[in-house]
Amino acid sequence: MAKRTVKDLDVAGKRVIVRVDFNVPRKDGVITNDNRIMAALPTINYLIENKAKVILMSHLGKVKTEEDKAKNNLECAAVRLQELLGKPVQFVNCTRGEELETAVKNAENGQVILVQNTRYEKGESKNDPELGAYWASLGDLFVEDAFGSVHRAHASTAGIPSILPS
Repeated sequence: MAKRTVKDLDVAGKRVIVRVDFNVPRKDGVITNDNRIMAALPTINYLIENKAKVILMSHLGKVKTEEDKAKNNLECAAVRLQELLGKPVQFVNCTRGEELETAVKNAENGQVILVQNTRYEKGESKNDPELGAYWASLGDLFVEDAFGSVHRAHASTAGIPSILPS
């Protein structure tokens, strides 16, 4: 079976969930190496140019405590991605609920949304089927661009693509 790429999908006007790997090293909240964000740019730019509504999901670090949540907030990646793209990136500071659903519903073609750290959800690393189904409900298509995480059977890497065309 031939592997499909993002270029095999009709993305115009579609909500495309992209699992990226923005698990970047940081010191005092500042990204010290943005290679993983840079690696995702070709896919993200392709989707923007082809009028997709781009919904990015990633994890950042391990999240077991409230302190871990504060330390592993993905907003720093949104700021860096916006600088690299030269266009706004909407950071949604939650992983489910009305704020996220409204952001996705109101997204325009070519817009980029980055969702808060997927590991804020306890069901992420357990590939919780309800969580995977919820996240899948936010999109029309799924693109796996997280090379460093694709081997994990998590809700964002395995659950979503088990439901959406990918």
